[in-house]
Amino acid sequence: MPQLALGLMSGTSCDGVSAALVRFGDDRLRVVASCTLPYPAPFSARLRRAATLTAPELSMLNMELGERFAHAARRLLARAKVAPRRIAVIGSHGHTVYHGPTDDMPSTLQLGAPSVIAARTGLPIVADFRPRDIAAGGEGAPLVPYFDHAFFGHGPLRALQNLGGMANVTLVGRGHSPLAFDTGPGNCLIDFMARQATRGRWRYDVGGRLAAQGRVDDRAIERLWQHPYFRRPPPKSTGREVFNERWLRRVFGRALTQRPLDVLATVTYFTAYSIAQSLRRLVPRRPQEVILSGGGVRNRTLRRHLSTLLAPLPVRSIASYGIPAQAKECAAFAYLALRAFHGKTNHLPATTGAREACILGAITPGRAPR
Repeated sequence: MPQLALGLMSGTSCDGVSAALVRFGDDRLRVVASCTLPYPAPFSARLRRAATLTAPELSMLNMELGERFAHAARRLLARAKVAPRRIAVIGSHGHTVYHGPTDDMPSTLQLGAPSVIAARTGLPIVADFRPRDIAAGGEGAPLVPYFDHAFFGHGPLRALQNLGGMANVTLVGRGHSPLAFDTGPGNCLIDFMARQATRGRWRYDVGGRLAAQGRVDDRAIERLWQHPYFRRPPPKSTGREVFNERWLRRVFGRALTQRPLDVLATVTYFTAYSIAQSLRRLVPRRPQEVILSGGGVRNRTLRRHLSTLLAPLPVRSIASYGIPAQAKECAAFAYLALRAFHGKTNHLPATTGAREACILGAITPGRAPR
């Protein structure tokens, strides 16, 4: 019997809360409605500084994120004219403020208090997906491959490439074992340089227009590619702890402030380059097509570089398959939540390195029946 579930996501781009309402049936899904509610600029800046906040500041941020997630869920249900009682469960990825699966004590931290979301919506919430995978010896990421395998795994071999703050890819297809890993930076470096180039007026490079004005520095591309992360075999995951402003300053030095458009053009090209090279070096079989999702789909310069570097492979948006590009990860966590809610496993250990299949996510009950 088809069920409705709602997914919530706040990515490493720190630009807003995305929400998707999805109807799941037997091997099928339909995105009923989706939206992204942008964060106010000061809040977005605070999120980017989360790793430097004090414990009281982090505690307050956790609760405030919960309120914003709850508001996005209620706003989407009102827009779709769907009563909350029709929703089986909400899956909330939360907002990752730290991801350290290879630390001496592996850990990951997502904020966005699920208790607040449950209190405001009255619905059961599944959140904190990543810690259980880490507890089982995995990287805690990527988790979306379970969704990719369920809904795209019965066709030809495809690469599902997400262009979020970080970029990650899943290879699935009939007769093929799923393979997934983070390819490296996605929008995070591009967004930082867009703010740098416009002195904060732009929070991201709208349509890739700024990058199109700069010149790509080929020697800087070579220096960027020397990062040891790109040599690591899957399973692997990464985050802003690795690819950030400090790394760019080490590579570009004064050019970061003196020639910001050229640096922006270079990191945009490098994002596409690292994806294409990762697919060539780390994927044993050539996929038949590359399907893009995430906010980076709107960056035409990035997409043009991807199409050129991956040619002759077709590169298309997941919207071609009826899933809005920014709703894909929300839909995935709605599905993972639905699985957890029914006591079913919801990750692929081979893609995260976990020792065994688990039920990921902690359940916060909804409002008690009256």
